[in-house]
Amino acid sequence: METTARCYHVDRREISFIKFVLEAYDNVAVLSTVDPHQGFVRIRIAPGCEELVDGIVHALSETVEMINKDECDGIAEDVLAPE
Repeated sequence: METTARCYHVDRREISFIKFVLEAYDNVAVLSTVDPHQGFVRIRIAPGCEELVDGIVHALSETVEMINKDECDGIAEDVLAPE
């Protein structure tokens, strides 16, 4: 199965909160920190769950600024090495 990956720039103090919210939705998405100092995170989304995650991110963005970073452009490639 192929997952969809989306990258966001967030306040680094909010990373654990966002991860906690996403983990509440079992088997929907996984958040990993790309660069903890800059606040770059990657959300890997299970197939068919993109719309649900879009809704979650939209709801979160009402209280936490989440800037979509189009494939994490501008972040060093060594930071983006496959996990």
